[in-house]
Amino acid sequence: MKKIVIRAGKERSLQRRHPWVFEGSVQRGSADSGETVRVESAEGQFLCWGAYSPQSIFRVRAWSFDEAQRIDAGFFAQRIEAALAVRARLPIASDGLRLIHAEADGLPGLIVDRYADTLVAQFLSAGAERWKSVIADLLLAATGLSKLYERSDAQVRELEGLAKQAGWLRGEGPTELTINEHQWQLTLDVAEGHKTGYYLDQRDNRKKFADAVRQFGCKSVLNCFSYTGGFSVAALAGGATEVISIDSSGPALARASAHVALNGFSPASHGAQDADVNASLRQFLKEGRRFDAIVLDPPKFAPTAAHAERAARAYKDINRLALMLLSKGGLLFTFSCSGGIGPELFHKIVAGAGLDALVDGFIIDRVGAAPDHPQTICFPEGEYLKGLLILTR
Repeated sequence: MKKIVIRAGKERSLQRRHPWVFEGSVQRGSADSGETVRVESAEGQFLCWGAYSPQSIFRVRAWSFDEAQRIDAGFFAQRIEAALAVRARLPIASDGLRLIHAEADGLPGLIVDRYADTLVAQFLSAGAERWKSVIADLLLAATGLSKLYERSDAQVRELEGLAKQAGWLRGEGPTELTINEHQWQLTLDVAEGHKTGYYLDQRDNRKKFADAVRQFGCKSVLNCFSYTGGFSVAALAGGATEVISIDSSGPALARASAHVALNGFSPASHGAQDADVNASLRQFLKEGRRFDAIVLDPPKFAPTAAHAERAARAYKDINRLALMLLSKGGLLFTFSCSGGIGPELFHKIVAGAGLDALVDGFIIDRVGAAPDHPQTICFPEGEYLKGLLILTR
């Protein structure tokens, strides 16, 4: 077994069971891409077993902190079974759910979602890639399914020195699928959709929005960065009579309109605008438009903390415009999925937007990702999605 030695003083994060070893923390040692290595302190103390990645800033990702653990097929079978057991205990109102959430489930770089009878996996680290074939077989054995589609086409693969890959890994079938979420039906294409096909992490927040729209009697709703209209369907389910979805993807908007019809709502109640959100918000202000509720669910503006300052300006601007467009007593459901923007900073950004817009409001809920996208005590970086539901006054 090859050995990686950590610089003196850099072992503390591993002793706290944080799963990452950064490039600059390595004193000596190397291995092949994805190879299992023994990680030791400068004094020779065992720290973890991990997967080595020679090109990544995350030079080692920890598999286990148990010195007696063997990293073999049995290890991966145990981790997969444990992750599935947790999901079986969660109240998930959908047949679309996340089964494996990377570091949170002790499997760094591995994402696995289930959409009805189809699994979709992302192998995003050198370690996950090295064990891909074993993991694929174990996933099908553990779930009793026969179809596994690979969506290892995220840009992060390139940072690991890995080529993007996508296609059927086990079995085959249609990539266009339908899932049930709460009382709604939603469609997706696992080959073309964002992430593994859909934003399952917002599942519970879509239901919260439907409930809030109903509770506060919101009739006109603006859904910004709408993608395929999950929040738009939720708004209509909550009693809204006019919903506008704005996105820069024509195909996503077409699917959003199809979702409206699929769930029995009148097409006349939904408008789809293929446009830039910022420009649209400014145009609505010029026109004197007002909305009872607005959703802001933008893409990742700050992938790391280094991008936080520039991202903060972008988040502040769209939140300022949205607050100015709300009717008095309206709802703003605003999100950041940027890992470089923490919950406290996000609150400060929205507060600054409120000051500039001369709008105040009550925070009636703070939300995150659905529970099948967990974060752990030892890995705070896992908290990427954060949101505020604000009732203006």
